[in-house]
Amino acid sequence: MSASPSSATQTADDYNVCAKNCPARMVFERLADKWTLLIIRVLCQGPCRFNQLRREIEGISQKALSQTLRKLERDGLVSRTAFPTVPVTVEYALTPLGETLSNRIAPLLCWAEDQIQHVLEAQRQYDSRQ
Repeated sequence: MSASPSSATQTADDYNVCAKNCPARMVFERLADKWTLLIIRVLCQGPCRFNQLRREIEGISQKALSQTLRKLERDGLVSRTAFPTVPVTVEYALTPLGETLSNRIAPLLCWAEDQIQHVLEAQRQYDSRQ
């Protein structure tokens, strides 16, 4: 069995998300988090401060927002810029990589909003059979 290529030389053709050890599965884990999708949706409109994000995304706690932003920054999807004000002002924005993801998930978010009535009806029908 040959050694797998190093991450520096791997191409998209080297990854298979159905393979158990594929590192690209980490992206799915990040996308499975509802807060990730909502943060990216807000940031696609432009840079935001932390509290602005909290106001825009109803129901997100300060802790969940902070943790998710850190993960997105680590993944290279979001940038964090601190301005030397008193108190320090911090602004978050999508990186070019984050913008490519935003372009991909925008149709998914629209689909969810457009189709929720069908999903809710399917759930009611299913539940009535149980």
